[in-house]
Formats: sequence, structure tokens, C-alpha cells
Amino acid sequence: MWRGTLLVAVWAWAGVARGFYVPGVAPVEFKRNAPVEVKAVKMTSSQTQLPYEYYSLQFCRPKNGTIYKSENLGEVLRGDRIVNTAYEVYMDQPTQCKLLCHDLNTPIPWSEQEAKEVADRIRHEYYVHLLVDNLPCATKFVMMDTQEQVYERGYKLGFVQDDKVYINNHLRLILSYHTDDDVNFRVVRFEVEASSVDLSEIGGTADQCSFPVKHKPQEVKPTDTNNILFTYAVEWQRSDVRWASRWDIYLQMTDVQIHWFSIVNSLVVVFFLSGILTMIMIRTLRRDIARYNADESLEETLEESGWKLVHGDVFRPPRYPKLFTALVGSGVQIFCMALITIVLAMLGMLSPASRGALMTAGILLYVFMGLIAGYMAGRLYRTLRGQQWKSAAFWTATLFPAFVFSTCFFLNFFIWGKHSSGAVPFTTMMALFSLWICVSVPLTFIGYYFGFRKQPYEHPVRTNQIPRQVPEQVWYMHPVLCLLMAGVLPFGAMFIELFFILSAIWENQFYYLFGFLFLVFVILVISCGQISVVMVYFQLCGEDYHWWWRSLITSGGSAVYVAAYSIFYLSTKLEITEFVPLLLYFGYTAIMVVTFWLLTGTIGFYAAYLFIRKIYGAVKID
Repeated sequence: MWRGTLLVAVWAWAGVARGFYVPGVAPVEFKRNAPVEVKAVKMTSSQTQLPYEYYSLQFCRPKNGTIYKSENLGEVLRGDRIVNTAYEVYMDQPTQCKLLCHDLNTPIPWSEQEAKEVADRIRHEYYVHLLVDNLPCATKFVMMDTQEQVYERGYKLGFVQDDKVYINNHLRLILSYHTDDDVNFRVVRFEVEASSVDLSEIGGTADQCSFPVKHKPQEVKPTDTNNILFTYAVEWQRSDVRWASRWDIYLQMTDVQIHWFSIVNSLVVVFFLSGILTMIMIRTLRRDIARYNADESLEETLEESGWKLVHGDVFRPPRYPKLFTALVGSGVQIFCMALITIVLAMLGMLSPASRGALMTAGILLYVFMGLIAGYMAGRLYRTLRGQQWKSAAFWTATLFPAFVFSTCFFLNFFIWGKHSSGAVPFTTMMALFSLWICVSVPLTFIGYYFGFRKQPYEHPVRTNQIPRQVPEQVWYMHPVLCLLMAGVLPFGAMFIELFFILSAIWENQFYYLFGFLFLVFVILVISCGQISVVMVYFQLCGEDYHWWWRSLITSGGSAVYVAAYSIFYLSTKLEITEFVPLLLYFGYTAIMVVTFWLLTGTIGFYAAYLFIRKIYGAVKID
């Protein structure tokens, strides 16, 4: 077992983890007139959320055949299918107008079915994504009110006008280069200007085509056969932008100024509220501890009641300890994975230039963090007086991953049915399943074994044999109200960042401000811990000692707001109307909400646990 686990771990790190380094991230230098390869990544639409590979439509294929790039795990899961194209581009050698893969007399014939498929994707506003030296293409727009130049990833496959569909069959590739010696050149920008030119307007020869400035667009008739000509032009521009700064225009596709002000506003509000909560709790606790430790009669203490009266039951193990420790262990695993991934990304190791690296790193880190999750869950299970540690370890290793894997497996059937490149291949699914069963599960069992053998956490008070009766609680301590009240503060710390994360996921944008994300993550941890402490303190003051599950569920209340905000985002930002895209959205959103609940709930539980041990260790218990 040990040998098999080690072999699978080495295979996973060596084969799948090459997402940490992607060829093309290092500077690539071209000589003058050297061939510059143009590759296609995929076609995407924010309306359908179903990516398709480039040659899913009848486009021109290269003469030497299609060659697909070997991809890492993150690229496969993102639906990237990087392949060569028929565009012939040479460094610093402009091309006026050239036919792509045919001559004027033999255009590409599209059948009625093929034309219908193209028209359907144009109506769903699909964008085509190309690459040159790992640099994605961008389309430049000028804002009408401010005359500001903005960039958008990819170029539009076509457009709809007067209920007629037109395809962009002419591309003007605008490539910028930087050179210091006029010998070695580096590509620093890749823009595309797409236009539609009717077949009858194109003239010239095979090597030099032409069409008038004012021309008719090329219509796609979904109820008839179509003849299409594809043309392109290449323009080279010298640029002062150095290679290290060539990603700047892509990373400025969002309004950074609004992002800055929103983040600063969130930080100020959360720090202010956290300061108030901390001050109130410290003052209240000092008064309580001083009163309990004072030389007062027993009758006066009982009259005042409070959290001291439940000292004999506060550490009583909760119901369903296996399930509880499994959820906490999963939360620890998610926390460690998220923290390390954000730190690596903040240090620039998982930049957008490393395609798929972020997702690959997250998956691998989650797998290997099973060791820590098992250790923490095992020691907690020992503290809760559990005896069946093997069964509890199995729950910890399989509960959350089984939910994610089964949900993704179910959704994958619908993606397969749409013939989308977003469908995970069977071999990749088997690789992920092997990582889970052969690496994550054994590591969780190993960590659980050592955690269970460790001495349990020491509690400052003993637990009574007979449980104390819980009095009737005030209305505002109802679990649902506590859940909603506790979720506001953590959600306020991160809802602005959530908007940009959702935009990166569902609108195919880059997310790159990982420094801000790290700060927000720290604020989220602090706010979850503080609000959990406050809610548990009020619960104990009401002499309700069933705080274990309440701390886990209540502190994860911000997940309810995340779910509500996801629905709001769907209704205001996205235009999804079909069944399968809606199913994908709600399926992946459910995974995200459950993951966020486990993360914040675990943070809140450990904060409440440390708080309770601290306050009961500070009072005199007779």
C-alpha cells in the first residue's frame, strides 16, 4: 500500500503538476522572417457556459494536419484544446490580404446542418480565442462616452443584424514586437480586428486577395448550403512594451479603480466592525470573569446565572461525532489548500501566463492536504471519546470528495451530450479518481492514525454524568436567525471579491489581484472567528451548551449569502436561458457554496473551541 501510494503520488506530481510550468512562459525570441505559430484555444460564450474546440466548426485546417498540444490537468478541466491553425505568420513580415486555405474558385462548402450550427453559436455570442507565443488575442474597443480604449479577450465569431446572421471571416492580426538589437524579436501584444466580407466582394489571386473598403457582410443561411471564403491580414508594429509587461493590457480588462475603492471600503468597514465586536467581548468577558471569581455567595451567583453554570456540560461530546469530525477535517483540508494556493499565486508562481496552473495546483494541494486533515480530525475524534477511528477516517476521506465527484460526474453527462470541450475525458476522470483513492484517502488514513494516537485536547473542566436541562431560549437565538446574523459580517468582507471571482469563472475573464485576495482571505478568517465567538458566547449565556454543531453551522452562514448572491449575479450579469447551462451553473454553484460553508464553518468552530477553553480556564470552578 505504501509503495503504491508513493508511485501514484510521484506520477501525479511529475505528470499532472506540470501546470506549474507551461512552455511559452519563459521569453521566446524570434529571428526576422521566422515563422510565428498561431494556435487556437477554444470558443466560449457567457450565455451557454459550454466551451467548444476550434475545429468543432468547419474552419480551414493546416496543410500538415492538426496537432493538439499536450495539456496539463487545469487546461483539460477548463475545456482548453490548444491546436495549430492554418494562419501563416512570419516575424516582422506584413501580409496585406491572403486566402486562408483555398482559392477564389473553391470556397469552403457548408452543409445546411453545419451552417445551422455556426448560426446558433453566433446567436449565442461565441468568442474565438487564439494564441501567439502563449499570448491570447484581444479585441480593442473605444468607449463612446470617455473615448477610452478597452480590450476584450478573443474575437466575436460573428454578429446578428436585422435578425440575419453574419460570420466574421476576415481577420486582421495586429502583432506588436519588442527588440533591442533588431536581430532578436519578442511578441508583446496580439490584437485581432474581425470583419465580415461577402464572397462576391473578394477578388485578387490566391496569394494576394482584395476587397473594397465598403463591402457587404457574409451572411450565414441556416436553411441552405453556404460557400465561405476565409481571409486574413497580418500587421506588425514596433512597441516599447517589454516582454515582462506584455500581459498588462489583459490584466486591465476590468475596472481596477472600482476594485481598489471597493476593497479599501470593505477593509475599513470590516476592521471597524471587528474592532467594535472585540471591544464589547473583552469588556463583557472581563466583567463576567471578575464576577465569577469574586468572593460572592452561591445564591448571588445562581441568581445572575450565565455561562459558568453550564461548565459541567459545555464539553459534552456532540451527537454524530463521526460526521462532525469528517466535516471539520474537510474544512481543514480546504483551508490549507486555499491558503497555500493564494500565497503561491500572490508570489507570482501561478500567473495567468501559466495556463491551467492555478486549478492544477489547487487540486494537487487538496489531495496532499489530506494528511493534515486526517491528523486534525483524528485528534478531535479522540477528544470526543470516539472509538471507531477507521470508520471515522473513511468518512473524512470520502464524504466531501464523493459529493464533488458525483456532482461533476453527473454534470459531465450533459456536457458530453452537447459535444463540448468542457466535458472531462474519461482518462482524466480516471486520473482524478486515482489521485483521490490512491493518494488522498491513504494520506487521510495515515494522518488520522497519528492524530488518534495523540493525546486528546485538554479541557479545563470536567463533564457531568447527567446532562443539564436547557432552558427555553429567547427568540433571537433561534438557529435560523443566528445563521443569518452571523453570515452578514464575513460576507461583507468578501462580496466585492466574489464578484470578480464569479466574473473570472463565468465570463471568461482573468483574475490576477491575488494580493487583495490574500488580504480579503485574512479578513474573512478574522471575521468568521470573531462572529462565531460572539454567537457562542450569547448561546452559553442563555445556558444552552449545545454549541458544537451550532458553531459549525452558524459561522458558515455566509454561504447562504453566497448562494443568494450567485442567483443575483445570474439574473443581472448573465443571459443563460437554456436548460443545460442553467444546470451547470447551479451544479457548480452548489459545489462552491458547500465548499465555502465547510471553510468558514471550520474556522468558526476552532475559534469558538479555543475561546471556550480559554474562558473556562480563567474562572474558578468548584
